[in-house]
Formats: sequence, C-alpha cells, structure tokens
Amino acid sequence: MEKITTAAINFGVIKNLITRIYGDAFNQANFSTLEKHIVQARNEITSPRKKGWDETDVVLITYADQFSAPGEKRLATFQRFFETWLKPRFSHIHLLPFFPWSSDDGFSVVDYHRVDPQCGDWRDIARLNQHARLMFDFVCNHISAQSEWFADYLAQKPGYEDFFIDVDPRTDLSAVTRPRALPLLTPFTMQNGRVCHLWTTFSEDQIDLNFANPVVLLAMVDVLLHYLREGAQYVRLDAVGFMWKTPGTSCIHLEKTHLLVKLFRAIADVVAPGTVIITETNVPHKDNIAYLGNGFDEAQMVYQFPLPPLVLHAIHTQNARTLCQWAQGLSEARVGDTTWFNFLASHDGIGLNPLRGILPEADILRLVDALQAEGARVNWKNNPDGTRSPYEINVTYMDALSARHDSDATRLARFLLAHALLLTFPGVPAIYIQSILGARNDEEGVARLGYNRAINRQKYTEAEITAALQTEGNLRHDTWKQLGDLITRRRQHAAFHPDSAFTARCINDEVLEIIRTAENGVSVAALFNLSDKLQVISYDAPGCCDLISGTTINTASLTLAPWQAMWLSKA
Repeated sequence: MEKITTAAINFGVIKNLITRIYGDAFNQANFSTLEKHIVQARNEITSPRKKGWDETDVVLITYADQFSAPGEKRLATFQRFFETWLKPRFSHIHLLPFFPWSSDDGFSVVDYHRVDPQCGDWRDIARLNQHARLMFDFVCNHISAQSEWFADYLAQKPGYEDFFIDVDPRTDLSAVTRPRALPLLTPFTMQNGRVCHLWTTFSEDQIDLNFANPVVLLAMVDVLLHYLREGAQYVRLDAVGFMWKTPGTSCIHLEKTHLLVKLFRAIADVVAPGTVIITETNVPHKDNIAYLGNGFDEAQMVYQFPLPPLVLHAIHTQNARTLCQWAQGLSEARVGDTTWFNFLASHDGIGLNPLRGILPEADILRLVDALQAEGARVNWKNNPDGTRSPYEINVTYMDALSARHDSDATRLARFLLAHALLLTFPGVPAIYIQSILGARNDEEGVARLGYNRAINRQKYTEAEITAALQTEGNLRHDTWKQLGDLITRRRQHAAFHPDSAFTARCINDEVLEIIRTAENGVSVAALFNLSDKLQVISYDAPGCCDLISGTTINTASLTLAPWQAMWLSKA
C-alpha cells in the first residue's frame, strides 16, 4: 500500500480547532509534531472500521481482569469465557481501563501506553479483537499520582513544568462544579521542596492534566493515536466535561472542552475513518446532548444517562408517564449522524444528576430512600451553596429493581422488563457484565475494599462462574439465558436499527408503548407492563407475533402479565 504523505491529508479542520483553542501558544514546531504523528498513525492503520451502526451492534461492558484462572493472564481467561458464553450476543466489547493503575479500579492510570501485566499485553488485545470490535477508555482528564509523568513534574524535568494545574489555595474556586465531596486542590511537595496545590477533580490520586499546555495536548493525542493503532473502534472519553479549567467559572462543559472533543473527533476521522467518539458526561440531559455538537463535528454518541434512573423510577413507582414524556423528546434531541449509547448498569453507579430537570428533587430523594432501605449505597456531591445532594446510587441493577423479600422469578421478570426497554430504545445498547451474569449486591466486596462502587464490581474465578451458568434454575443461569435470548432477537430485526423511527405513548399509567419502524417500513410495536398487576388492553394486533415469547396474537385485546414486555411484529 502506498504511503500517505502530509500533503495528502487535509489538516484544515484540525488547524482551525487548534487555533481556536490555543491561538499563538501552539507554535509551528507543535504543528509539525502533530502532523507527523497523525500521518504515521494513518499509514499504520490498514484495517477499515465499520461505518455507522445497525441493529446487530450490542456492546458488552467489562473489566479486562473480570475472570481469573490458575497460571493464566486475565485477558486470556476472559477471551475463552467470552467465546464460550457471550460471543453470539455481542458485537463489541468495552474493555474498561486495562492499563497499569493505582486506584479507582483502573481509572487512575499509571501508564496509558501499557497493558496491565496481570491482564496480559497488546498481543492479547489483538487476539480479542479477532472475536469482537473493541471499545477503549481514553481517560483524558487525569492521570495517577504514581505515574512517571507526575514524577517528572515533581522533579521539574524539562517539558513537564506545566503538565498539571498549580493553583494558589487562596483562589476563589467556589463556582467550580464538584462531582465528589472531596477537596478540589491537593498539596504535593516538589523535589525542590516547594509545596504546590494541584487540581484533583476526583481524588488525590487522580491529578488533572493541564490541557492549556500544548505539550499536554500532544502527549494525549499520542495516547489516542496509540489506541486507534491497537484496534479501538469506539473510544470513550472519560470524565471529559472537566478537561478545561478557568477559575471563576464552573469548570465544566466550557467552550474549550467542547473544542477539544471536536479536535479528537477530527483527528480520529483523518486517522481511522469510522471510529466512534463517545462522551461520558454524567450530567443533566441538556448538557449531555450538547456533546453531539452540530451532529457531524463532535461526539457520534453520548451516554444516555437519564435512561437508567428513569427506567428504575418507572418500575419502582409502577408508572410510565415520566419515562414516556422524556422519551418523546429524544427524536428532537438527536442531530445529524449521531445516536445514543444506551445502558442501564455500568462499573459506576446509577447517576442521579441526569434526573434533575426531569423529576422534582422530592421524587429523586424518595427513590434514593427506597433504594437505601433495600441495601443500596449512596455517594454525595457538594453544592456551591454548601449543601450536598445524592449524586449516585451504588447497587447492581438486579437489586435496584427488587426488594429483599422478592422471589427470584419476580426479580428476574422486572430485570428482563427493564432490559427489554433498554433494547427497544433508539441507539446502541450496552450491557454490563454483572447484568448478563445476574449479579446481586457484593456486600463482601464493599466491606473488603472499603468503597461503595465495589458493590457492583465483583470479580470471579472462571470455575465458579462457569459452574453457576451451567446450573439450570440458578438465577445467574436463567438471567444469562433469557437476557441473551432477548439480545439475540433484537439483533435479528431491522426495526431496532439505532436510527429507526421511534414513537412513544402511554396506553395507561402502567403500560408504555414504543413503536420502532425501519426504513423499509417494517415495524415493531413494543409494549411494557410496568406494574405488578395483570393488564388487559384493547390493541389492534391480530396476526402479529410476539418476538419475545414466540406466540401469535389472534384477538383484538392483549393480556400482559405483571412486568411483561412484548415485541409485536407482522414481519
């Protein structure tokens, strides 16, 4: 293949964005370095990416070290487990940070360019890429206090003088949005004995990078290019809303943060066309969807953060109205060549900020109280006025939907209803590994590790999880089987294409209808009974087949069992 030269690439968009961000601070030497690295990466990436998305795209979210086996690297064990139990269900694997790390279960990255030796190496990543398309985390806001970059900063080695953000502690930072109830600045002693106070949005072990320094941008672009060379087709920008800091502002969603996302998108478009940039911003809906830009110039997907708590609220209250009203606005919110990254559970908890502006605060607090009463944990955030608010619920989604006294049958019925909703919504669905494995709250993990998020991050030996999945009647087996079947049916129907037309309405307080219609006119009418009562409704469905149960409808009315979902289709 003929090598591409700098002259063959249109750097116009990239240069324009850099000028808007940095002005004259980004000099010609910086431009030359950037161009050289982009051209090198473009020439090294020869495998084409899939353009866009379709109904077959379903993402598995997992840790690389999720499973262990004696004498074996974790990625090798995971690959075998995936091939045996999960491969027919999923097109993509989102590997949560698999780099050397010091805290936060991987999100305090020590070295962006290495694979954690316990997991394996880049050859293991390449082997996994033969079985599924891959999604990597680009932890772009911060790096570990134990990283070499930070050590070089403390030693003030040439080139690292302004890698991080040193702020006079007397500076008024009261307007800064705080995601956690922790100090914003952390003191560190430099090699020369001077005490610096560095910006640490998330913890004292996660030091925010100074993107105002062009050298930091070049270093982080090199990280992005490395991930594209190693096969990342989806790239998740972690905690991206906090990237640019301007004291006196909220320091979240600033214009230059959006410009940086657009720059990452423009670089990925040049280097590996088809790469999907996904922003992770656990914030109210209007701020979240702003990262879609004009539909063509920023993220191709945003995490659909209101969906997990809204589905949870609908099932807890047995009322579809709020979920339906929110869903009716989704078509207008999506712009251009973009879609939603839909999920119910993840390695993080269930975020509550996205509910604000959709639900009254009193309703949010009632939901929090109900979940706490059943064993969920709560993380809090500090507000600028000195008060605090619940920020996140830590719980498995299985237990979030259930009471302790529920039977496994009831627990699973609610869980499958929630996931039928997830798989029906427009966008690309993502299923967390704990969900497909039917996980319950890991109380022992919380006690052992000492933090709330451990409740939904249980790790397994391959032997123990295999034994559970092989045992019919076991909640894990039944969840894996029935949720897996639901995913398979969804992947087989064109009406579930992420871009298919979408309407939502409430048939009554308890029953939600969603209709998805493919470009060829084939449609699926999805019905959801969000209550513990039998629902008998008049519905024009004679001759339709329920894709979930396989039954054919022969009457002018439908009977939905408690917590039942139907996917009705004439095709």
